[in-house]
Amino acid sequence: EVQLQASGGGLVQAGGSLRISCAASGFTFNDYAIYWFRQAPGKEREGISSISNYDNSTYYADSVRGRFTTSSDNAKNTVHLQMNSLKPEDTAVYYCAADSGPPRSDFALQDMDYWGKGTQVTVSS
Repeated sequence: EVQLQASGGGLVQAGGSLRISCAASGFTFNDYAIYWFRQAPGKEREGISSISNYDNSTYYADSVRGRFTTSSDNAKNTVHLQMNSLKPEDTAVYYCAADSGPPRSDFALQDMDYWGKGTQVTVSS
């Protein structure tokens, strides 16, 4: 059974930090790139980062570059997203997803093979 389980969301003050995680199982972790997407109410789902679990290459959307950092703990089949300098506009449900092959910077939803359930991140002003 393929599972992507996001966790670590919560409420944080603007300017603060939060780390969310994506635990993967049921597929060969190192063969995939792991992506983070987010979706605010009434908005389209937005790709924000990707990381390859085999070479740790990464891509970031302009909206989060310099503030967010994604990393992989291959021993635990887990990818983290460290979110710093959070803004109210970062409030969204955050999802992780997996795609075979190298990571891409276009964050195409249709390319994703597996999706996890989201975790809510709320940034107060």
